[in-house]
Amino acid sequence: MDVEKLLRQVQEGTLTIEKAKEALRELPYSELGYAKLDNHRKIRQGFSEVIFCQGKTDEHLTGIYEHFYAQGENVLGTRATRAQYEIVKKKVPGVVYDEVSRILKIEQNITEKTGMIAVCTAGTADIPVAEEAAQTAEFFGSRVQRYYDVGVAGIHRLFAKIEDIRKANCCIAAAGMEGALASVLAGLVDIPVIAVPTSVGYGANFGGVSALLTMINSCANGISVVNIDNGYGAGYTATQINRLAVKGHE
Repeated sequence: MDVEKLLRQVQEGTLTIEKAKEALRELPYSELGYAKLDNHRKIRQGFSEVIFCQGKTDEHLTGIYEHFYAQGENVLGTRATRAQYEIVKKKVPGVVYDEVSRILKIEQNITEKTGMIAVCTAGTADIPVAEEAAQTAEFFGSRVQRYYDVGVAGIHRLFAKIEDIRKANCCIAAAGMEGALASVLAGLVDIPVIAVPTSVGYGANFGGVSALLTMINSCANGISVVNIDNGYGAGYTATQINRLAVKGHE
């Protein structure tokens, strides 16, 4: 629920006080029985609640999307499957699914894109995680530039793009295998680097643990690390940094 929009409608006379009171009764959350949807999240944090689709029943997931759609809200869902998309779209018009990032979203309101976030991957196999990060950031209003397949196995590819990356307000580095890309980037730029270890790699990669440990133990300054394959967490944090940078330039 957009409280500012609600109050503006009352001020302009397009919404009665009675209707506004009825809408405000749902604050701070909406009770669906199986879910308590956080209507205050945007007020407290500046971003609306995000739906983690994995593990939810078709009925519950559809009900959550129907509720937010009826409220006129944008909705971002992560870790969705195509099967879930096929179910939700029967009840919710305009829902969009991206096969690569596995994001399931509704965008009823246009969000202006500001600032700049650079999203980099070591290899092509890291793109699904990077896309979850990039599309999360774009959903919440950040401008994103992608630099894919610039890992240390061919480091000249990174050097060819480094000047453009330096223009961003922060950088996301998604890498599997040994996860060295984040350290290299952090040693070359003066912006925060958010490292995302991915589960890409052979046996001793241990499902992303090797990249995670490399990133946590980096000697380069300015690196923060999110969980394995957590592109959403990286995109969200990068957007917070980007917003602060944009405010600082105003």
